[in-house]
Amino acid sequence: MRILVVYDSYFGNTEKIAQEIGNALGEDVPVKRPVDVEMGTLSGLDLLVVGAPTRAFRPSDAIRDFLKKIPSGALNNVKVAGFDTRADIEAVGNPILKFMVRLFGYAAEPIAKSLENRGGSTVGMPAGFFVEDTEGPLREGELERASAWAFSLL
Repeated sequence: MRILVVYDSYFGNTEKIAQEIGNALGEDVPVKRPVDVEMGTLSGLDLLVVGAPTRAFRPSDAIRDFLKKIPSGALNNVKVAGFDTRADIEAVGNPILKFMVRLFGYAAEPIAKSLENRGGSTVGMPAGFFVEDTEGPLREGELERASAWAFSLL
């Protein structure tokens, strides 16, 4: 099975989640930043997993640019999934932030939708993994949760 995990990361948290997902999906699964991915290789995949930190209620610029560059139909017959890292708005306790998240959401959903719009077939629900603060660390247990989510994609 040909699998690729693509991620962007600012403080290393999304990278840790991406690496854990790659490890859970198989021994030799490549885990790459968007700039290291050749678009021509995407159509030969069985599964493409893309993740980003949530920045201003959406994916990072690097992942948005990557998604825009994927040609229409390039992901036909490719299973796809999206994930993000995010703050836990319940723990933050800011009512304005809660309202904004309800209004605009997180990065995982638009990632999955964009992959689907380019022909991909979504597997699993888009997933969000919690960081304790803007720069991290990851909440305890999130790496294990990422591994379980990745395994569910198979």
